Amino acid sequence: MAGNIELLTSVLAQARAEDRAALVGYLPAGFPTIDGGIRAMTEMLDGGCDIVEVGLPHSDPVLDGPVIQTADDIALRAGIRITDVLRTVREVHAATGAPVLCMTYWNPVDRYGVERFAADLAEAGGAGCILPDLPVEESEVWRKAAEQHGLATVFVVAPSSRDERLAKITAAGSGFVYAASLMGVTGTRASVGREAEDLVARTRATTDLPVCVGLGVSNAEQAREVAAFADGVIVGSAFVKCLLAADGDVDAGLAAVRTLAGQLGDGVRRRGATRD
Repeated sequence: MAGNIELLTSVLAQARAEDRAALVGYLPAGFPTIDGGIRAMTEMLDGGCDIVEVGLPHSDPVLDGPVIQTADDIALRAGIRITDVLRTVREVHAATGAPVLCMTYWNPVDRYGVERFAADLAEAGGAGCILPDLPVEESEVWRKAAEQHGLATVFVVAPSSRDERLAKITAAGSGFVYAASLMGVTGTRASVGREAEDLVARTRATTDLPVCVGLGVSNAEQAREVAAFADGVIVGSAFVKCLLAADGDVDAGLAAVRTLAGQLGDGVRRRGATRD
């Protein structure tokens, strides 16, 4: 069974045709529970997200902030396994028909088996994989397996990436480019936004792939600001916070997730209002 990179490409192209950014939501699998996570991601997509990233919880998520680390810890303590992550991908995609990617550090994929992971992710209906800590120079084995099974390989770029490095990364990737903007402390968001805008411009100069920004967006106004210069807006921690704040009240958490997805969706669809 082929993967769904074509679906991912189509959804991103449709958003561009509508003169808006795509909204990409993220949650770790197994949070707050396996079934609860599946329901939450389905609500995200029904509420306003175009694409969902399913996180594979890791014991040392060095690139994630404390909110996502908390969610990962809850999932790991409950015994989450890669088979549960794949089940999450399968059920969310089956319920919504939307593109579903897996975001994971490299070590779990390597231990599971590269070919096996690509085949199983594709069989589950996955559209691709985001691998934030896999260097392009060491990615050939994965990229070959991903291509064989119709999966996108999404690499992460950062403001510190030089233009020559950006070109190397984007040439190897597929689906879209994940532009990770460094957030800094509260109160520095305006300058970080300018940094992210510059990163998107430099990345676009090297590729025709859509560029989606993970910027710590948490509300509709921020979504609109980022959507003014990016092809997609990626939101993770804000969705995790909705479920953490519900403190075990599943229905309240799901309602909050759906409401936030709707607000963020409105934001990315109103991006033209920020243009000169």
